[in-house]
Amino acid sequence: MKTVIQRVDSASVSVDGKTVGSVDKGFLVLFGAEMGDSERDCEKLAAKICGLRIFSDEQGKINRSLKDVGGGLLVISQFTLLADCKKGNRPSFLNACEPEKANRLYEYFCALCEKEIPRTERGIFGADMSVKLTNNGPFTIILECKNGEIL
Repeated sequence: MKTVIQRVDSASVSVDGKTVGSVDKGFLVLFGAEMGDSERDCEKLAAKICGLRIFSDEQGKINRSLKDVGGGLLVISQFTLLADCKKGNRPSFLNACEPEKANRLYEYFCALCEKEIPRTERGIFGADMSVKLTNNGPFTIILECKNGEIL
């Protein structure tokens, strides 16, 4: 399972010109499920992301979490995170989880996040989405989890 976390001042996702999710200060999380991923991977990643301390405190130290700053979370499913570009110039997506299971894992991940971060928004799985964001920093972290272990 792969995620890309971006600290944002604002982020939104729209489908067919209609906004389906948005947050102000918080994280935009791109989420990709890989063949063999499980609920355990979702649990580990959700706990890690919701607890990440990447906001500044009063002294300017990167020491505050999403909860500490009352931030929101926008989670977008993105199978292209699993692109394999080793051969040729056309990415292969054979390692991406099959859609039905990927959607189930995505929804489970979002539900876990909602328990910790009440303002958790999401895109629409499988839709052609337009994502807008204003990075804060920019501050971008890539997290992966395999067999219940953060890599």
